[in-house]
Amino acid sequence: MQSNVLQQGDSGSDVSELQHALVEHHFSPGAIDGMYGQGTVAAVIAFQKSEGLLPDGVAGPRTLCALGLVSSDALPSAIPAVTVEIVSRMFPITPIRNVNANLPPLLSALVKHQVADKPMVLMALSTVRAEVECFEPIGEGQSRYNTSPSGHPFDLYDNRKDLGNLGAPDGAIFKGRGFIQLTGRLNYATYGPKLMPPVDLVADPDLACDPNIAANLLALFLADKELAIKSALLAGNMATARKLVNGGTNGLDRFEDAYQRGNALIPDSFGD
Repeated sequence: MQSNVLQQGDSGSDVSELQHALVEHHFSPGAIDGMYGQGTVAAVIAFQKSEGLLPDGVAGPRTLCALGLVSSDALPSAIPAVTVEIVSRMFPITPIRNVNANLPPLLSALVKHQVADKPMVLMALSTVRAEVECFEPIGEGQSRYNTSPSGHPFDLYDNRKDLGNLGAPDGAIFKGRGFIQLTGRLNYATYGPKLMPPVDLVADPDLACDPNIAANLLALFLADKELAIKSALLAGNMATARKLVNGGTNGLDRFEDAYQRGNALIPDSFGD
């Protein structure tokens, strides 16, 4: 097969080969006519759902690889097109020096954890814009959402079972840090060992603000939720995509603005 991406409207021998492979996997596209029409779209979506792939109806590298038509499932990388100039336009009030300093480790981390295609690059950058618009890994500040009117700093986090906290002073120790604002004992314990090399973030939570570690934490977190994130984006549900990372819709306006700006500036890369 010559093409690594096939989609509705395509035609030719590669589409015929795709249609034959779908039939062999018991997902009939209808006529084997070399035309990527509605029947082929429906068969591809059914196959993608069966395989736990993004059901977008586009036969990209992961779908073609699962069908045995290509040897690599690597998605097209958007990284070569992501420049400081483009990202600065996505972050209109952020000092360019911060983008210059922190964009390279973030892009490297996205490549390392195989989330470097356009939707995930946009998701990463838009998450940074929503969480830390300064484009620097920082520690969470006190707010009414984490500190009660008469309580000690971050007391509303102390006993959050969903965060794995065990009571004071866990709220302050495991407050949000980094690009993604990693929060809670459970997340620090979960993601530290996943880093390469592993890092004991429970013993030293402030390491989550190291630019390289923060970049890799963001990439790991997004990789773990890639299918759910892409499904939300495919449905145009930006609020759900944001909730998958933040747990709520805090910063949704900045998230959406950055995503829309980047989507217009970064060339498309198609399908899973």
